[in-house]
Amino acid sequence: MSEQQRQAQREGRAWWRGAALYQVYPRSFADGNGDGTGDLAGLRARLPHLAALGVDGLWISPWYVSPLADGGYDVADYRDIDPAFGTLDEAERLIAEAHATGLRIIVDLVPNHCSDQHPWFRAALAAGPGSPERARFHFRPGLGPAGELPPGDWQSHFGGPAWTRIREADGSPGEWYLHLFAPEQPDWNWDHPEVRAEFESVLRFWLDRGVDGFRIDVTDHLVKEAGLPDSAGHHGRPDPWRDQEGVHQVYREWRRVTDGYAGERAFVAELWENDPERFCRYLRPDELHTAFNFALLREPWDAAGFRRVIEATLDAHAPVGAPPTWVLSNHDTTRQVTRYGRADSGYGFDRATRHGLPVDLATGTRRARAAALLTLALPGGVYLYQGDELGLWEVEDIPDELRQDPVWLRTGGVDRGRDGCRVPLPWSGKEPPFGFGPDGSVPWLDVQPTAWRDLSVAAQTGNPGSQLELYRAALRLRAAHPGLGDGPMHWLPSPGRLLDFTRPGEFRCMVNFGPEPVALPPRPEILLVSGELATTEEGVSLPADTAVWLRHAATGLRT
Repeated sequence: MSEQQRQAQREGRAWWRGAALYQVYPRSFADGNGDGTGDLAGLRARLPHLAALGVDGLWISPWYVSPLADGGYDVADYRDIDPAFGTLDEAERLIAEAHATGLRIIVDLVPNHCSDQHPWFRAALAAGPGSPERARFHFRPGLGPAGELPPGDWQSHFGGPAWTRIREADGSPGEWYLHLFAPEQPDWNWDHPEVRAEFESVLRFWLDRGVDGFRIDVTDHLVKEAGLPDSAGHHGRPDPWRDQEGVHQVYREWRRVTDGYAGERAFVAELWENDPERFCRYLRPDELHTAFNFALLREPWDAAGFRRVIEATLDAHAPVGAPPTWVLSNHDTTRQVTRYGRADSGYGFDRATRHGLPVDLATGTRRARAAALLTLALPGGVYLYQGDELGLWEVEDIPDELRQDPVWLRTGGVDRGRDGCRVPLPWSGKEPPFGFGPDGSVPWLDVQPTAWRDLSVAAQTGNPGSQLELYRAALRLRAAHPGLGDGPMHWLPSPGRLLDFTRPGEFRCMVNFGPEPVALPPRPEILLVSGELATTEEGVSLPADTAVWLRHAATGLRT
């Protein structure tokens, strides 16, 4: 147990309030059997690496039975493991082995939609209009003289209409069903009591197997406005397909389930909500525990913008008593080395307009390293995405024939999709697959850049200047320092291009966003720095795009 965890126990604070967790996208993490797909055998073999990295736990992206129309977020069976990844027995062994090494396990839950191969949806197709089976989903007759038009104007997040027409059992054109994502992902009807009961059962199934919590996919989408009104002309707040009042009752019911289990089980919400007050309604004491703060991920590399997001986040979380949860990337977003290396360094869902823009990898890497120290120093918890610790960049030059993201397919190639952040990890060796699988095996997405040979785990281990060793050192210091993780922070006066704050226990973090060096206090006691400091006759300076952790002394800045 780390010093931070011991301090939390002494103060009665739950582990999830300040944890550092690591997202595993299983398909691309490690291939244990050589078939080209990452699996539980590969993950189990790499648990020592993750424990040595210094994280407190893992968030595992969907491992359930799935046709993989959307990378596993199209679930056909919520109570079993897809054979491509392993077996339920292996999953139970993984949970036990992770716990034995001190790692918690958060599993992904996909409650807004399932796979079109799910038994309940197959039964709905067979049962016909007006049946109880169809009532579990959103089936509607079409508009137009022959029902040839969609029932409404909602659009899929993946492009195109959010409605697909089926063929009835007799072969005739039939009803339409709602899917806010791909057609292979029909939306559940959360007004149906059987759907609610089913998911409470799924929660208990995995809680009984020892998982420590759940990441909830598209948390705010479950409940739709009554009648599914058109979006056009809908001037109410919120949109008719998300953030409805009824969704909060779902999560209050779920919270009662997890509170009935020992061990402080927790939820983390995927919530792309711009309104801080509406965001934090999900974090009230009887609802969810934490939610990803995507506002910082979206923000361009700018001191004023970062400070504005940090302050707004802390202010919004305070009334509900919830800790912030910081994140810089995940399996859906452009890797930060690439983002921060562009002239426009922000992130949005307009990927099509950003793909292929020039990237300065050296600049992006410097900023990614500094951003890592910043987020690890902020109050609350933090999530890392696999490959962040290696400094991987987005792979943008994927041949069209290898792309698998439904976003790419549904937009006709306009949006290049998310495959570029899901490329299998490099572990060792000088040639692909770089230890992702056995030599000679071919990864499911066979586009690892040759230059990643210098970014593999083996290549970076023991190199004090590497990204991996920076993360290891930062996570080790974070775990050892009782003032980090959950708790207060205090801003220090600083020039506009600098973020400068303290945490309890004489800890200070400084991040230079500007182009010119900033002088550090005289005789600084350096704990960790994201790059090389500059030393002159006048003293020690913090270069551009660099962060430093130091022992705090009440000394002014010189610029």
